[in-house]
Amino acid sequence: MASSAPISKTQLTILSIFLTLTLVFALGKAEDGFVRAMDRKLLGLKKQKFSHFRFYWHDIYSGKNPSAMAIIQPPANASKSGFGAVSMIDNPLTEGPEVSSKLLGKAQGFYGLASQEEIALIMAMNFHITQGKYNGSTLTILGRNQVFDKVREMPVIGGSGLFRFASGYAHASTHKFNPSNGDAVVEYNVYVQHY
Repeated sequence: MASSAPISKTQLTILSIFLTLTLVFALGKAEDGFVRAMDRKLLGLKKQKFSHFRFYWHDIYSGKNPSAMAIIQPPANASKSGFGAVSMIDNPLTEGPEVSSKLLGKAQGFYGLASQEEIALIMAMNFHITQGKYNGSTLTILGRNQVFDKVREMPVIGGSGLFRFASGYAHASTHKFNPSNGDAVVEYNVYVQHY
């Protein structure tokens, strides 16, 4: 039986470097030390899905129980666009255009008039779903809404629950608007990628 040759210092150094690099890459450690690569399966993330949601958003300023409320009024010398006005919302999301149709969730957040020249909103809201498989999950919208365009597009920037890591876009189109009291019904078609 032949005896094996002893490991030289050079071989030991190379083996040590190799094992260290293997360990670093296996742990996903980055240069900065505060971030590492993750395996989706460890978070329970499976195949990504693409879904289309459609509902009606009811912005109600009138009546005994409004779902929208002005919280900041623009100064008297503001532009004709109403620049600076901000409203807080807890708007019903329904299956049909009537507020009495099946409640699917709520749009909660705020919007403000963000342009000095035109009627354009900055919208920040969560679509909190309360029905079916997605009950308790939210989609987050943050974007520009030029309200007099026939169809407006805003990005979906994330979500929670079954919408973790969500991305996509929402199309908004006004179904009905009452200029005397500010009430509006807007159809939202939301296209979202999620796990």
